[in-house]
Amino acid sequence: MEFEFFSQTDTGRVRTNNEDSIAIDESCTVAVLADGMGGYNAGEVASGMACDFIKAELGRWLTEAAPGASDGDVKRAMDICVDNANRAIFNAANSNPTYAGMGTTLVVTVFRSGRALVGHIGDSRAYRWRGGVLQQITKDHSLLQEQLDAGIITPEQAAFSSNKNLVTRALGVEDLVLMETHLHEIQSGDVFLMCSDGLSDMLTDAHIAQVMNGQTNLPDMGSALISAANDVGGRDNIAVVLVRAQGVAEPQPKSWWPFKRLGGAS
Repeated sequence: MEFEFFSQTDTGRVRTNNEDSIAIDESCTVAVLADGMGGYNAGEVASGMACDFIKAELGRWLTEAAPGASDGDVKRAMDICVDNANRAIFNAANSNPTYAGMGTTLVVTVFRSGRALVGHIGDSRAYRWRGGVLQQITKDHSLLQEQLDAGIITPEQAAFSSNKNLVTRALGVEDLVLMETHLHEIQSGDVFLMCSDGLSDMLTDAHIAQVMNGQTNLPDMGSALISAANDVGGRDNIAVVLVRAQGVAEPQPKSWWPFKRLGGAS
């Protein structure tokens, strides 16, 4: 199974700086996306550190360990790399007053033949586009999501909530953070979308699906998504990663996996 990658960030229509970062390692089929937060340029520093650190460390491990590593091995490597990145950002924030309070959301995906390991922290998202249907495959770590889960507000009320940007989990804010990771089945033709909230806050899932459905190649699809977010206000930085799978997955031995597999994987 082969993977085609496209990535792009945009400052948007309102912000003057860009705190979104992306790192792609096509040789190891790894994609990392982060949306930073903090005063001055600290958000840019946090997201950049996260992407660069995880791409380098996880890419090095995958080069040495794959393809013999099990999915469970890869998950453990992802956890270790993210923990190390968290500590590096946390220590930088606590040793430099300019960076005090900085942190970042995170989505990191390792694509393997027939499956994807998707880890996330915060409210940056991952979606899977299959056969004209868009499915969100991460669940926001945010106050808004908690209110929705508790039935305090409706999805219609959530669209106008003032709590949209209050995350309950972020990389680099505390000395320990838990990344939520799930394993998803991949079929030939699937397109995975990773994005910051600069896209998902501006466009409904139905609008995102409509834009993706109108394009066939990834560069046009990515540019169209960013343009659509800017056309309705572009109130935040926008980051988009698109990954398309092609070919037939190689048969894989059953490997240990600590969580329920999602998306039809056996």
